[in-house]
Amino acid sequence: MTFSRIPFCAFLLLALLFLSLTVILKKWHFGLQENKPFGDAARPDGLTPARDRLLQQLKERQQELELLDITFDNKQGLDPSFSTNDSAIYINGKLSSDNPVTAKTDIGCEELSGIKAVDFLGSGYTKTVLKAALPQGLFVALKSINHQGTDMRLCMEDFQDSQGCNELVSFKLRKEIVLLQRLQHPNIVELKGQCQDSALVGGITAVLEQGMPLQMIQLLQSPWEERFQVCLGLVQLLQYLSHSPLGSVALLDFQPRQFVMVSGELKLTDLDDASIQEPACQEDSDCLLQFPLRNFAFRCSLSRTCEGLNEMRNLYNAYRYFFTYLLPHQAPPLLKPLIHQIMNSTGDLKQSINETLVAFEEVLHMYKSGLHLENLPPSITRDYAVLKGMRSAANMEYRCWPSYNKQGCVLSVHSAREAALICNSHPQCTSFSLSSEKTWTGRLLASFRSGFSHLVPDVNSAVYMRRVKASGAVL
Repeated sequence: MTFSRIPFCAFLLLALLFLSLTVILKKWHFGLQENKPFGDAARPDGLTPARDRLLQQLKERQQELELLDITFDNKQGLDPSFSTNDSAIYINGKLSSDNPVTAKTDIGCEELSGIKAVDFLGSGYTKTVLKAALPQGLFVALKSINHQGTDMRLCMEDFQDSQGCNELVSFKLRKEIVLLQRLQHPNIVELKGQCQDSALVGGITAVLEQGMPLQMIQLLQSPWEERFQVCLGLVQLLQYLSHSPLGSVALLDFQPRQFVMVSGELKLTDLDDASIQEPACQEDSDCLLQFPLRNFAFRCSLSRTCEGLNEMRNLYNAYRYFFTYLLPHQAPPLLKPLIHQIMNSTGDLKQSINETLVAFEEVLHMYKSGLHLENLPPSITRDYAVLKGMRSAANMEYRCWPSYNKQGCVLSVHSAREAALICNSHPQCTSFSLSSEKTWTGRLLASFRSGFSHLVPDVNSAVYMRRVKASGAVL
């Protein structure tokens, strides 16, 4: 077969292929390569693009920490040139730790040298939390970097730099330490110390007040008063975050798992995803607050920020994760109208956090003072014989829900009148007793029972027995 018989198109394709191979071979011969913007080829300064991206991310994290200091200093009227952040950063490709920790903490690396981990509390994408016993007998939570976590794994896949990835991942914990130093509130866990150079616990470690992970299922089974305490503490926290020393703080990863319980109090323990800046905007459409089931529109202010968006984000998350499940169910009947008002106003974001806190405090005042029971007739206790200085023994218990005692029926009451009202509503109740034991609101604990065998002296107790009619029926 001769070239004259080859179709012109096929000949053209063969020529182009030959030309391409010639160019490629020449480039290979002279050591030329195509530029790959995301490849690993070294730049004139000796840094690969991957290392350059890593250094850029480290620089951005450092700037984020510096912004926390500058914002705090400006709010407090301090010299912004004075920085207390405890972060290290890569400079010219090398790790630098020239900026020491200046914040005062009680527990440091020396105290942690005698540490003894006694329990594993949990782990996430970035951090691991251990329960530890200090030599002086104090139990604390130790939060450190999770070197087998998702963040570390993804970083190593991208950069193949163990030292750089350790530093990058540790910035979340560094940020959390700085925020815990700046934000101090009864509903935020206390930072008891930190260690930046401990081979024993691995790198950076935060020493925190030890709490129990929030268990929503267990909380749903608790008395309404305890659930209300959790919601009230959350509202008090959000009110503080809206007017904090750092400005309005948004909890971007708002989930029940970010909280712990300490002696019945709800406390925020995870702050690494908090934001101290209101979203920037150019027009009103930029200020759309989006949730899975609802959206809320806000105005773009003259300062080109969505003012108030952080506060409303926190408030609606509190409504959908906490209030919806904890507030309405088993609420005292006479307080339900106020509870429903709170649910409607927060569910529609009709009120600010300040107004929401006022509404919660009104419910608390009525509940503690017994104002919601003012229409109960004083005569409601006349159907009960009172034996003061006595308590019942060998009781015949019955269960009610929700009870402070899972094996019986123990509820909080404002007075004997409210206890009598409850006993009258329970068909099996024949008596109740009041002791000096009280709840966090100052209300009394009342034990309800269907019978008992005998009484024993107890100066701190009083027994109320339902009177029996002549026919033998309980009144």
